[in-house]
Amino acid sequence: MNVEYICTACGLQFPASDEPPDRCPICSDYRQFVPRAGQQWTTLGKLRRNHRNAFQQLEPGLIGISTTPEFAIGQRALLVRTAAGNVLWDCISLVDDATVEIISALGGVRAIAISHPHYYTTLVEWSRAFGAPVFIHEGDRRWVARREDAVTFWNGETRDLLPGVRLVHCGGHFDGSAILHWEAGAEGRGVLLTGDTIQVVPDNRCVTFMRSYPNMIPLPPAEVTRIARIVAPLQFDRIYGAFWDRDVTADAHRRVQESADRYVAWVNGKGGDEPVSSGS
Repeated sequence: MNVEYICTACGLQFPASDEPPDRCPICSDYRQFVPRAGQQWTTLGKLRRNHRNAFQQLEPGLIGISTTPEFAIGQRALLVRTAAGNVLWDCISLVDDATVEIISALGGVRAIAISHPHYYTTLVEWSRAFGAPVFIHEGDRRWVARREDAVTFWNGETRDLLPGVRLVHCGGHFDGSAILHWEAGAEGRGVLLTGDTIQVVPDNRCVTFMRSYPNMIPLPPAEVTRIARIVAPLQFDRIYGAFWDRDVTADAHRRVQESADRYVAWVNGKGGDEPVSSGS
């Protein structure tokens, strides 16, 4: 019987097959990992029996969605609501009838955009549920396990999805890593949704940049400087990261630049003990 197997470590869904894949290429890559117990698999049907999605409004026009109990990497998806339609940022593995009904009542989804391969999960199922294209940067094409008709690969430095909602290519964590700029967020001061491209750290005053987070492989200073320069022209006051409570809720533009400067100084052996200022 053909089944679309899902990796329980990263949540990636594979094309239908009689047997599970030999390995998950996402987990075998040095930026992720194969659990000590080995590669294990589930299906969307099994996931729907034992898990549910939870919703939380983060600010007007922005809703976070995550699976409980936590599954795979444990990231959240983010639904950006605009007058021109809604954008789903990043995906989680579980999409079920309740999730589709709730999101449909909120206006559905015009477009789905994914920051990088760790959050591809069940992108084809999300696309089919809402009749929405999935936008992935061309730089990460080789990591897409299920393409079918769902995926639109985009090139270049930016891609406008809807008025005031723009994808920005940053690279770094993955070659195609992207962020999403929402102009109307934060009461018009602007919001970045960053996935793992610019990672909000636990104290919520700073961000960091890594090639691999679980394996603690840093990015070269030149890459961090380049990413900081890409986001410098953007207007934003808040950042929403990939996980609950990983948000910079004020003065985010300054905090990104300060965090990048601190990172580069330390990697170059010129760091000091003065912390990034907390501001007011």
